[in-house]
Amino acid sequence: MILAIDLGNTNTTFGCMNEKTGETIFEERIHTDFEKTSVEYAISIKTIMDIHNIDAKAIKGGILSSSVPPVTRQVRNAAEMILGKSIIEVAPGLKTGVDIKIDDPAALGPDLLVGAVAGISEYGAPLILIDMGTATTISVITDTKRFIGGMIIPGVKVSLKGLTLNAAHLPEIAINKPDKLINGTTVGAMQSGSIYGHAACIDGMVERIWEDLGYEGTVVATGGFARTVIPCCKKDIIIDSQLLMKGLLALYKKNTKN
Repeated sequence: MILAIDLGNTNTTFGCMNEKTGETIFEERIHTDFEKTSVEYAISIKTIMDIHNIDAKAIKGGILSSSVPPVTRQVRNAAEMILGKSIIEVAPGLKTGVDIKIDDPAALGPDLLVGAVAGISEYGAPLILIDMGTATTISVITDTKRFIGGMIIPGVKVSLKGLTLNAAHLPEIAINKPDKLINGTTVGAMQSGSIYGHAACIDGMVERIWEDLGYEGTVVATGGFARTVIPCCKKDIIIDSQLLMKGLLALYKKNTKN
């Protein structure tokens, strides 16, 4: 087994995976806390492993992808403290198998790279990858399997928070799909705008990407808001909630001697 960690701005995901079969033993999320120490993160990791009856001695290694540099060291140290061994960090110089064709390849976010590795492996190319977290990121991979860039859009929660902070009469609401598109209540109208508005944005971006490329391809979505928003899209989009875990496992295999 290996320990795979995806460190994001809002949540940190820990997954234990069978490196031979690709089976996910468990996948759990905790809130990313900028104030936590390495020991506090280690306690969280140990608690999650204990809940799933996983002995640290049974884990042969680990890999970490971080989009939050201020917290990377604490989480990496915590994982190494629990496992008793060094873990791989997704960073420039890692073997990926992805042909990155952007202006500054070293600046590519680790989460986008991990998603591209998994996406190409699972779905081939051409491919559009949508990751719906704090931000909604869209990555484009051509029919020749080249990562050529993409877009970064304010995420569903970020957009809604900006709205409520700047409009005094609008309340904070739960991000749920409303019962209808055209809504007669303030809460319902906000939910409709947040969910269907984001879905329309994704549909429109996919259409524009296809026009720009000159051909269509597979579209895959992952991230915390995918299951809420993607069913409201008109385009045919695959939801793969474990995409980043699959990518981390693939990168671990590429960069270790089995």
